[in-house]
Amino acid sequence: MIGIAVVGYGYWGPNLVRNFWETPGAQLVSVCDLRTERLSGVQSRYPAVEITANFDEILRDPRIDAVAIATPVSSHFELAMRALQSGKHVFVEKPIAATAEQAQRLVDEAERRRLVLAVDHTFVHTGAVRKMRQLVDDGLGQVYYYDSVRVNLGLFQHDVSVIWDLAVHDLSIMDYVLPAKPVAVSATGMSHVAGEPENIAYLNLFFENNLIAHIHVNWLAPVKIRRTLVGGSSKMIVYDDLEPSEKIKVYDKGITVNGNGNGHGNGNGDKKYQMMVGYRTGDMWAPQLDMKEALGIELREFISCIENRKTPTADGHAGLRVVRILESATRSLAQRGQVIELDYAGCTA
Repeated sequence: MIGIAVVGYGYWGPNLVRNFWETPGAQLVSVCDLRTERLSGVQSRYPAVEITANFDEILRDPRIDAVAIATPVSSHFELAMRALQSGKHVFVEKPIAATAEQAQRLVDEAERRRLVLAVDHTFVHTGAVRKMRQLVDDGLGQVYYYDSVRVNLGLFQHDVSVIWDLAVHDLSIMDYVLPAKPVAVSATGMSHVAGEPENIAYLNLFFENNLIAHIHVNWLAPVKIRRTLVGGSSKMIVYDDLEPSEKIKVYDKGITVNGNGNGHGNGNGDKKYQMMVGYRTGDMWAPQLDMKEALGIELREFISCIENRKTPTADGHAGLRVVRILESATRSLAQRGQVIELDYAGCTA
């Protein structure tokens, strides 16, 4: 059995506790939070689980093999690094750290100590996103664009902007699904609450081979929308995470473009070219998806990786790639949309 401690019992911590409690091969040993009032319900529901407000107790406990961190982003690096240095495997909530430099140091430390470092990119473990990757690999043709809207009213965060809270989901999905990595990013946004981070933002990501991505994130929308379009030369995908059953719809639609140089030359030797665009409209189908809870699948994979010395789907390198984009997008936002080239030095695909 792999002994587990969950650090942070606020918004996401209870979900980690519930899933680790139910995960085969995992033994939930302890739950830690500085705000002890949050822990009052832990032992009534999980009487065998210990509670503590002292993180050092977690690090010293030989029964604990791995630490799951669900605390504010600003504390991720310190807690994860101390856990790794204590010989614990680490599962950390997204984003993995507040800066790319911190994320790189966590990756290096985990690799030096041969420990599993996983980041909670939950969506890459959903049946819908896994199906999207399969479709992109097998049937979409050349991918033209990724276009996403992820908006709602709240929850406002005080320590990070809407980019670090909501766009991180789409960046992790893109990192898993798309066949290439972006080479540059630009971002614009605005804060409508004095002294608080940006609550609305638009990101553009540029790839080679005519692939472009656009992400719209917003905490001030009157409705909740979680919709993504992925367009390819052969087929197109609509992914709506709020749909109860048909989250993925595949459209056999597209265009064919043929250049025709039938015009007449003029005195300057120029030719008049006529572009012929043909439209293809076929069927729509909704593939069957695995509807199991993604977090449960993710945590079972984490335990399996510890037991079998394997690499998680969303490992430290995936977390680092996403943070590099977030950091560059934040720089671009401060410069009103300046295009920032991306550097993946130290990252692996």
